[in-house]
Formats: sequence, structure tokens, C-alpha cells
Amino acid sequence: MIAMLLKNLRDEIDATLARDPAARSRLEVVLCYPGFQALLFHRFARWLWQHGWLLAGRFVSHVGRVLTGIEIHPGARIGKRVFIDHGMGVVIGETAQVGDDCTLYQGVTLGGTSLTRGAKRHPTLGNGVIVGSHAQILGPFRVGDGARIGAQALVQAEVPDGARMVGIRARPLGTRPAEPASEPVFQPYGICEDIPDPVARALNGLVDEVTSLRARLAELERSATERAERDALRPSPRGFGSSRHPGGMAETMIENWTCAS
Repeated sequence: MIAMLLKNLRDEIDATLARDPAARSRLEVVLCYPGFQALLFHRFARWLWQHGWLLAGRFVSHVGRVLTGIEIHPGARIGKRVFIDHGMGVVIGETAQVGDDCTLYQGVTLGGTSLTRGAKRHPTLGNGVIVGSHAQILGPFRVGDGARIGAQALVQAEVPDGARMVGIRARPLGTRPAEPASEPVFQPYGICEDIPDPVARALNGLVDEVTSLRARLAELERSATERAERDALRPSPRGFGSSRHPGGMAETMIENWTCAS
């Protein structure tokens, strides 16, 4: 069991080294990374909580919060190789679940919106989820595997696998393309270069529509000008009911109605 514990700690240290280019050694991660230290406190607090030492578990959790600035309730379930970067202000509630290989940045809240004791009140993160800084995920729903939650996003509903969520309230930008399992791509803060700006996309659509309407209006104005020129060159009728134009009055009325329409 001790060998397994040491292996899990090594995996978490290696996960930090893989996702943070500023980390230079395992010793630096152990001594200088509050996210790793908070997970150590949580593992111990969780063990106490599961064995019925509820107050002791809460106290260890509180000590970890004071020392690292990261608050993880001992009732929360944290998976393997979780990376909490910077970490200050992270809050993970009692019934929250975090899957393997997840990444949380500073200010993230996995919170609950219910006051019912004993019920599931906090979100569940699937495997490989990245949550950007100061994102708020509130409620007893699931965030799918590989999802990306943008910075400052407010998520209050189910998130499908691979979705990218941004905004207040968060809205999806589409799913990510499939990635080879052997070469996972880590995206800091859940952001990649090809994420479109929904506001810019809406504005571009309006600009395209205005351009189309302007072209249509110019075409109508050109047609009206050509019609007016043709009418000016057309000879006027000689009169109503003349011998050369027995239907002159009717023809004049038809022509005037045609021009008006």
C-alpha cells in the first residue's frame, strides 16, 4: 500500500512537470507548488473522513486551506494526476468529484446550489477536463470527458464530452476534434488558437447581411433609374379616343399603372 501511495504521488508530481514548463524538478514541485501540497492535505483529510474522523478531517482540510489558499472539502473525491495550477482561491465542495488528469486554475469554484443535506449538490468533472481561471461550475451535473471551461465562465448545466464552454452563462462553442490517445494535447487555461469569438461571429454575420442589403438596394435604384429614362424617351399619347389611337385613354391608364407599380 505504501508503494502504491508513493507511485500515486510520483504520478501527480510528473503530471505537474508535464503541464507547467516553469517546473524544473520534482523537489521544486514538492516544496513550491501549493496545488500539489493541497492535494497531500486532501488525501490525508479524505482518509480521516472515510474512517469516521469527521472533525479531524475538516481540521486537516482547514489547515491545508490556510497554508495553500486552496479549499477542498474532505468529502470531495479527487482523481489521479490532478493538477491545480497557482491554486489561490480554488474551492471544491463536499459532494464534488474530479476525474483523472484534470486541470484547475486559480479561482475555480466547484460549488453547490442546494441546501439539502446528504444529496448530491456539487458537479462531477470527467477525465481530462480543463477549467480556466475563476470559472464557476455550480450544481449537481456532469462535465463530460475532455471538456474545456473558459476563464470566468459560469456553468450551470450539463456539459457534453469534448465541449468548449465560454461566457456568462456559459454556452458551447462546439466539440473538439478527436485526438490520438497516444499523443494527448494539453491546452493551458482550456484555450486553443481556433476558438471563435461568438460576439465577433455575430457581428460578422450582421456586416455580411448589411452588405447584401446594400447591394440589393443599389440594384433596385439602378433598375428604377433605367425605367425612368425609358419613360422619358417614350412618345406621349395624342389624346383620348383619337382616330389614330382609338383606345388611347385605356392605354394611357394601363401605362400609368404599370409605371407606378
